Amino acid sequence: MLGEAGFTVGILAGSGPLPGQVAAAAVAAGRQVFMIGFEGFAEARVLAPYPHAMVRLGAAGQILAQLRAHAVRDLVLIGPVRRPSMFDLRPDAEGVRIVARVGRAAFGGDDGLLAAVVRVLAEEGFNVVGAHEILTESLGPRGVLTKIGPDAQAQTDIDRGIAVARALGAVDVGQGCVVQMGIVLAVEAIEGTDAMLARARGLARPGPGGVMVKLVKPGQDRRADLPTIGPGTIAAAAAAGLRGIAFEAFGTMLTDRAATIADADAAGIFLCGVAITP
Repeated sequence: MLGEAGFTVGILAGSGPLPGQVAAAAVAAGRQVFMIGFEGFAEARVLAPYPHAMVRLGAAGQILAQLRAHAVRDLVLIGPVRRPSMFDLRPDAEGVRIVARVGRAAFGGDDGLLAAVVRVLAEEGFNVVGAHEILTESLGPRGVLTKIGPDAQAQTDIDRGIAVARALGAVDVGQGCVVQMGIVLAVEAIEGTDAMLARARGLARPGPGGVMVKLVKPGQDRRADLPTIGPGTIAAAAAAGLRGIAFEAFGTMLTDRAATIADADAAGIFLCGVAITP
């Protein structure tokens, strides 16, 4: 939850349009924002309208100094960042200390790592806020959003995909999978959604197209790395020959809801929010 209005909202920005959408929503709510874009990931055009700095991912000392210099109290982590190796990260002195505080989570799954990073940021005095708490209208609702919905076979594939995605999430591997006629064509790991869809394209069987399922990992801290679907996801799903996408309702962000639904309708792909019980 956002804190006192007198403090600036800080945004640690990865790739894609969502960091800019969070900034716009915060400004519309009367808050000042300061963005830190991670070099090699954040897009300059997304950050350009707002006060910002581009910083190397491993330069933790510079990141913390910039946040404090701009009176940041609330902090949002948003936008994909490819997880680097320790060699590529090249942490500065503060970064080395933070890695030590993160501990073994630095070498585990993404959710465990992000939860540890959120904990360290809280220890540094920041109030970490989920992007969905600011972009409430971007959360995908329950039900079919498109002109077409899943038929019986697609629903069977969705049910199978939910079971597989929950099993993957429980061991902090990934958030999604692709299922076609009961066969799991691909599962998501460190490579991300687009790479999973590209792989599924070459594994498709003859017959009705498959379905992608994206879920929040069981027990995941929702302040970081919620599943995200946008027009690019629809294009990749269409290229993979899929006929539908099922996502966790109220746990998945649509980067541009109107365009995503319009593109899905144009491609003949259904979008369906599914309720997931704990």
